[in-house]
Amino acid sequence: MKVNRIRLAARIIGFGITGFGGTMLIGEAVGEFQRGGWAVITEASPTDPGVLLVVIGGVALAGCIVSWWREQLAGILLVSVAAAIGAHIGAFAGSHHLLVWTMVGLPYLVAGILFLNCWRLSRQLA
Repeated sequence: MKVNRIRLAARIIGFGITGFGGTMLIGEAVGEFQRGGWAVITEASPTDPGVLLVVIGGVALAGCIVSWWREQLAGILLVSVAAAIGAHIGAFAGSHHLLVWTMVGLPYLVAGILFLNCWRLSRQLA
């Protein structure tokens, strides 16, 4: 029973922050497209901060989807996303890195740790 509650909390946090982050990325992409037109897409390189955030968001979404089958893998992916967001913020953000990471990266870390804890508890019960 406790494992089911932890799993539900982790999924709500994971999908919630992934949806929030996806909404932010879509809004940013629309704004950039309105300013720059198609050049935003055609001139993008893999090292652009926006492209890197899309990749990180894709890994986060994959982690949330995988959580329905493999909690350990989902936990590892979401903890990795939290670390990647921290590195992205450190490289591209201007100031207040810890505050920004707390708002954006910490929920991924919490969800990942909850999935790993749920996986550990379910192994002990079996």
